Amino acid sequence: MPDATPAEPVKLPRPPRARREKTVLWYLIAGMLLPILTLMARYHVVDGHKLPRTGAFILAPNHYSEIDPVIMGRYMWKLGRVPRFLAKASVFRVPVLGAVLRWSGQIPVEREGRGRSDAPLKAAQHLVDRELAVIIYPEGSLTRDPDLWPMRGKSGAVRMALQAGVPIIPAAHWGTQQIMARYSKKISFFPRKDLYCKIGDPVDLSDLVGRPLDQATLAEGTDRVMAAIAALLGDLRGEAPPEKRWNPAEHGQSETGRL
Repeated sequence: MPDATPAEPVKLPRPPRARREKTVLWYLIAGMLLPILTLMARYHVVDGHKLPRTGAFILAPNHYSEIDPVIMGRYMWKLGRVPRFLAKASVFRVPVLGAVLRWSGQIPVEREGRGRSDAPLKAAQHLVDRELAVIIYPEGSLTRDPDLWPMRGKSGAVRMALQAGVPIIPAAHWGTQQIMARYSKKISFFPRKDLYCKIGDPVDLSDLVGRPLDQATLAEGTDRVMAAIAALLGDLRGEAPPEKRWNPAEHGQSETGRL
């Protein structure tokens, strides 16, 4: 019999390398902002383990100060994820600024013109394809509630979650108003503040999957998200949230812009 020739080992394709969220640009951004933010406050986290360490998700926090995105971004970074936001697609065409937005992984959304109706779906697909974590404020603007409780929410976060098949993680933070009061343009650096953030369990939207994304479905999901955020904030404040959320329309207020 002829000598058996050993078979050539089969070369399997290498698995794709995991996408690194914390790029050089993000470390540069963190290097500039973290010392200032650390000087202003101590950042306490409750149930931080509930924030997913990998994969795409939407973080839905309360919103009552114009510095909230910076503070929530600090918490995201502290918990191991890179904060990203939705931004108008037109801003991405601005020299330099557009490049920074692209390199930092912000998500472009068309808010006018032909692509406006497809914007939520495209943003959702972008989120999934790149396994990003994005912060979306369901209230759409600073709460109008005089006691800073979450007001009535908008449906954008729920729509994106259902279209993309990603979880919505509710969150609440408290203490930011000591740094920058609602509608104020002044930032208080001293004395150093104590800020608190609590992360919740994913909002259960499983029974809404497959249903038409009509007003009733989106309103039901949004109400669950806002209820979860309000409950988390109640825990941080040691108070019971209002049974009925503030509705600007019932008080003759606009839902966007400054009061």
